Amino acid sequence: MSKIVKDIISNRLAQIRRGFKSNTDVFLVSSLANTRYLTGFTGDDSWVLVTGRGVYLITDSRYTEQDDKECASCKIIERNCSMAGAVAGVLKKQKSVKTVAVEKSLSLAQFAALKKSCDVRFKQLAGIVQGIREIKDKTEVSAVRRAIVIAKDALAASIKYAKAGITENELAGRIDFEIRKRGAVISFDTIVAFGANASRPHHQPGGKKLKANDTILIDYGAKVDGYCCDLTRCFVVGKATAQYKKAYNAVMSANAVAIKMVKAGVKISDVDAAARAVIADADFPAYGHGTGHGLGLEVHELPVVSARTKDKLQAGQIITIEPGVYIPGKFGIRIEDDVLVTQTGCELLSKSCQKMHL
Repeated sequence: MSKIVKDIISNRLAQIRRGFKSNTDVFLVSSLANTRYLTGFTGDDSWVLVTGRGVYLITDSRYTEQDDKECASCKIIERNCSMAGAVAGVLKKQKSVKTVAVEKSLSLAQFAALKKSCDVRFKQLAGIVQGIREIKDKTEVSAVRRAIVIAKDALAASIKYAKAGITENELAGRIDFEIRKRGAVISFDTIVAFGANASRPHHQPGGKKLKANDTILIDYGAKVDGYCCDLTRCFVVGKATAQYKKAYNAVMSANAVAIKMVKAGVKISDVDAAARAVIADADFPAYGHGTGHGLGLEVHELPVVSARTKDKLQAGQIITIEPGVYIPGKFGIRIEDDVLVTQTGCELLSKSCQKMHL
């Protein structure tokens, strides 16, 4: 672990301690993304105990060697019992611990096991790590940038295979291969939808074949150093119908209008409303999902870009902007970009990723 990374993690831990120290002795982190954020650990099935002075990574023999390289700031606890039993073992050595905060994502079964194993008081503490994760530092932004470059190049290499006869599964597999070929992994299961299948926003690609005159929706992302990008692009094979052209142009405009509004201090609900107004003015039905979401170690993070969100945008957030038009039985269009919020406006991180022009 480099000095830069150590300093970054130390700063994150200091913020976490400020968040729980007033009425809690120890914070137990169980989510994979939050564990990585606070320790640098890239493995699985491991928890973190953050005390006033120390950090304990509870893992097993599969990851011990990996932990020694990645988690120089942690004391590694190799467990040979249940996770609850291992946590209890660490807490018994912390004589002054009376209250332990746990994340809301902890399952009821895990929570019950902890209460049975540990002679302390437990309480839920929601959103501390997620709130800090909203604001990306330079290393995080850099990782997302690199993920976007790889995703862009992977799409450019894959789209030439989009010819009549190829299946959705085949094209999705090609995109995944091109991402891995460039040293990254996929952020989530790639969505490739032909024709009417694209009216289902989270369609699972199957054996449907591309026709000589058809449309394509591709929702995909690459992950670099644990950080995700999330992009959606649409294409036409052959000739587009007049209705498809009108809908595509409306989505493009909605995307552009929303991005133009992005700036620190702007109400998130106003960004959502601006995109929806463009779609409504073009006489297309409102899309059922939000206009976007936060992006980072997870493909869906805070903030949620929707009408229900009361917060304002903050500098350092990375969000998606993804309005859409869905006409069941005909087509679906969604254009999704990744945007960095700044004090004076925003930076369109995915600007170089090709879009179709009708």
